[in-house]
Amino acid sequence: MSVSPQVAAALSAIEAQSSDKPSAYQSLITQLPTLSSSDPAIAVADLSAIADSFLNAQLGGIVATRNVLSFFISALKSVSSTTISIPAARHLLQALDAQPSASSLLAQACEVRTLIAAAHEADEDYALAARILAEIPVDTPQRSLAPADTAAVWIRIVRNYLEVDDVAMADTYLAKLIHIMYTVHDPELRLHYALSSARVLDATRRFPDAAARYLEVSNSPLLDPAERLHTLSMAIKCGILAPAGPERTTLLARLYRDERAAARPEFAMLEKMLLQRFIAADEAAAFSQTLQAHQLALTADGTTVLAKAVVEHNLLSASRVYANMRFDALGELLGLSAEAAEKTAARMIEQARLVGSIDQLQQRLVFEKPEMEAYREKEDEAVLSVKDKGRATVRAKKSLKQWDENIRALSENVETIADGMKNKFPNFVAANLKV
Repeated sequence: MSVSPQVAAALSAIEAQSSDKPSAYQSLITQLPTLSSSDPAIAVADLSAIADSFLNAQLGGIVATRNVLSFFISALKSVSSTTISIPAARHLLQALDAQPSASSLLAQACEVRTLIAAAHEADEDYALAARILAEIPVDTPQRSLAPADTAAVWIRIVRNYLEVDDVAMADTYLAKLIHIMYTVHDPELRLHYALSSARVLDATRRFPDAAARYLEVSNSPLLDPAERLHTLSMAIKCGILAPAGPERTTLLARLYRDERAAARPEFAMLEKMLLQRFIAADEAAAFSQTLQAHQLALTADGTTVLAKAVVEHNLLSASRVYANMRFDALGELLGLSAEAAEKTAARMIEQARLVGSIDQLQQRLVFEKPEMEAYREKEDEAVLSVKDKGRATVRAKKSLKQWDENIRALSENVETIADGMKNKFPNFVAANLKV
């Protein structure tokens, strides 16, 4: 599209001048709304022509060029139509990159990129906004941003990627932020970082860490009261979805003690989880209606995170009531097959989230009652235990001694069998047994 006649004539007059060109360009930029056409294509052509003209003109040095450029960028920011501002800003950016003095105009180029990103955000094109922001150089020989400014750019990129559920890219920039956030003291930046971090942890199913971050954010005075309550609800949901065990119990206790929690719709499930009451299938189904799509996604074994959390919770609840259970009965209680119930119990015992042992000959799970005493330092039976809040007790020397005893007994049995074979089948043993 061609430039409007008025702007073309004004540019010809300015280019013919021998002095005071910067002021003339600024005057033209100020008058542009009255000179240019209402047609977006013509308006873009006029803005692009002005940019090309002053960037290629002899304005008396780089300082004068920067002044006119900054004035032009301010005018672009005042353009409300993104159909005009985005293509005009893109043309300006290309013209800047082509300038021999481009390295001296890096700050202005970054400002243009920020302008373009803001316009894309206004159009809800968040992925493109993130990619434009990612082009901003934060550490170059010509220009190095302060940690707070770098953090502001990267946090904005993270938030844009989260808007389009691109968790992988958001996590990439969060990993970069970890190395600089300890030097950033701006409360608002730290809040946005914490909230973005919580959202990424939530989306990647790192629910214990996500709940802790959401709880931290929910206490920020910078958030509106309604936002603080919403964030507290997110913390409770993530806490409930966390794997059953000591870590989750501590987390749920923190959430339960928050005086605001009792008024949240998730409180009933939180209370049942913390007090280790059995959760029925209809209660879990009702709670699932409040979860987001990623929290209901299927895991590798074909179940949802909530279903797995409820099964593990109910298994811990059963350990408080029963001394032992056959796996078929346990499976019926948990809504699983006997084999699946055994696998669940084995995994929790292995991860120190359930105290017990498995008798495979009798197909039975034997629960051990957690000890209530604190650390007792005795040479023969030192026990490190914690109060039972649904937590697995960790036994230090006792467990190791039992392990050693089991190995010794197994070795003795193998030796007895070998001796018996030597007596009964000496030729076979001589030919096949290698020591």
